[in-house]
Amino acid sequence: MTITGGAAAARVLKQLGVRNLFGLHGGHVDPIFQGCYDEDIRIVDTRHEQAAGHMADAWARLTGQPGVAVVTAGPGVTDIVTAVANAHLDCVPMVVIGGRYALGEEETMPLQEMHGVPLMQSITKWSRAVHDPARIPEYVALAFHQATSGRPGPVFLEIPADVLAAKMEPDSLRWPAVPEAQPSRPRPSAEAVEGVLDMIAQAERPLIMAGRGVWFAGATAELSDFAEATDTPVIANGQTRGAVPEGSPLGLGGFLGAGRALAMGAQPDLVLMLGARFGLFTGGRQSIVPPTARVIQIDVEPEELGRGGRVDAGITADCREALRALTAAASPRQWPDRSQWLQAAATAAGAARAMIAQSPSASSDCIHPYTVAAEVSALIEDKGVLCVDGGDTFVWGELALNAQRPGRYLGHGYLGCLGIGLPFALAAKLAHPDEPVILLTGDGSIGLNFTEFDTAMRHDLPIVVVVNNDAAWGMCKHEQMVSLGADRVIGTELGPTRYEKAAEAFGVYAEFVEDGDGIRPAIERAIASGRPACVNIMTDPNAISPAQAALAVAGSA
Repeated sequence: MTITGGAAAARVLKQLGVRNLFGLHGGHVDPIFQGCYDEDIRIVDTRHEQAAGHMADAWARLTGQPGVAVVTAGPGVTDIVTAVANAHLDCVPMVVIGGRYALGEEETMPLQEMHGVPLMQSITKWSRAVHDPARIPEYVALAFHQATSGRPGPVFLEIPADVLAAKMEPDSLRWPAVPEAQPSRPRPSAEAVEGVLDMIAQAERPLIMAGRGVWFAGATAELSDFAEATDTPVIANGQTRGAVPEGSPLGLGGFLGAGRALAMGAQPDLVLMLGARFGLFTGGRQSIVPPTARVIQIDVEPEELGRGGRVDAGITADCREALRALTAAASPRQWPDRSQWLQAAATAAGAARAMIAQSPSASSDCIHPYTVAAEVSALIEDKGVLCVDGGDTFVWGELALNAQRPGRYLGHGYLGCLGIGLPFALAAKLAHPDEPVILLTGDGSIGLNFTEFDTAMRHDLPIVVVVNNDAAWGMCKHEQMVSLGADRVIGTELGPTRYEKAAEAFGVYAEFVEDGDGIRPAIERAIASGRPACVNIMTDPNAISPAQAALAVAGSA
């Protein structure tokens, strides 16, 4: 019995442990869809290829397993570019398979004649085309290896329509061996470990900055163990938030909130960066790392060490291996009493949140957006996943979040890509079907992939979407207001749209909220409905996030 090239690809995907395939159908890639159906791989078909890419991205962020997206030729490939770029900047393992016109139709102007490989090369780790049907299994396995080895990232595999449709004898194919064990991870030398511990022991105010690299290394438990062994407080970013429960003596919060507060208040004199990079989330040129602090950076990728910031000690190592070695070597040591530093750090980290929580809304009869973010955060602290999408809305969510568990938070990465929210939340529900998933999104960002409410209904993914509706592209509007004045607000205002009514047309549960007391009951009813839901909350259009206010002032200086 012969099989198609698409069926061969699906068989390898199954062997590699793929459970969900995200995509949008097109004739060029139908053999893969048919093969996945036969292999019992769930096909989550979206309404836009960008959403399929974002879902694959989010699946990888949450599970550590490569997300797989399949899109058709031409515009199918171009539509997923934004999602691939988003994964690329955040080093997320993702495999994208794109269709292409048949090999024999080169230069004949066939339907959707476009080469995807050169388009994808600048935003992927690895980008290849398959010309021989017999090599499809080999290339699919190689794509997974490239996506997950070293520093992870997205890869692209282009397979022409006639290559996917070709029929072959299974016994004639070379089926790749799927490795049972993870390859060895780079470890720090014993000398490097002792050097790091000596620097931490000599510091009076050490701080750990744990980035997404800790989560992708599977090192959240090791991070907690090391922080406890050395009595060192932690701030974290992305999915690593909650590895050390925030609000505990050692868990201070996120980079944007707690990190900025510490830089302005109880400044650390040593920073240990674990799987974190200098850039947007460390404050950019206005770094949250004090200029007087000594810096140790540990990263699996040597080129990352010292990029964008001064580093006193750089170590190339996997975060899990490094933390295990550091904890083992730290245990016999006597560590200084850091109670005063822990108290000072906790006070500084909590000051900004307390100030925001107590600040009145700019318009007394409006709901403050931080109130919405705080209510949402409180509902998912112990059980649930929070996704955040938007400009100022993202900042409010970052500040309000009190993460208690790792891997339960999805926000923006370095691309700052709006529209991730609905796809990220849908993937989160697939990854954690027994937990509530709430998306906190701005009214601008919800419009970018709004039709994915249909995907939620068709695939029975009961997420709750909470819209922070300030009738504007808030971050852009507020930048104009602060930098240029209220009379220069141009192209950044939206209408007071009833998004819940539009979502209701897809069949979702819908609520509209204009009173602050109604926020939590409305969200609780939405969760209890057991259906995809949209809760549209009208908020103060003039409430400017502290992060945006600071950026606008810096930009006008």
